[in-house]
Amino acid sequence: MGLLLAIHIIICFLLVVVVLLQSGKSADLAGAFGGYGSQSTFGPRGTATFLSKLTTFLAIGFMLTSLLLWIFSSKQSDNPSRVRDSKVKHEQRVDEPKPTLPSQGKK
Repeated sequence: MGLLLAIHIIICFLLVVVVLLQSGKSADLAGAFGGYGSQSTFGPRGTATFLSKLTTFLAIGFMLTSLLLWIFSSKQSDNPSRVRDSKVKHEQRVDEPKPTLPSQGKK
């Protein structure tokens, strides 16, 4: 699980770097004013660049490692989660009788 977590963290950093290296779809002047530029959002799409292919590959890797980490963590977790644990403690407190102070009723 430690190796999978390390791979997941590396994929996260690489994904951030690759996404930041890419230029936006509307990076040209025509896109700024709503024109139908060559890189506009719904305009003609050129061939996929190396960075866009790498982004797709890293995104798939991110989803797979996230899913595997979730599966492995649920199998290894024998203890209840903090939410369930706090709910059990709250239910125990509700069921316990309330203590009375000895000074109640006396003056």
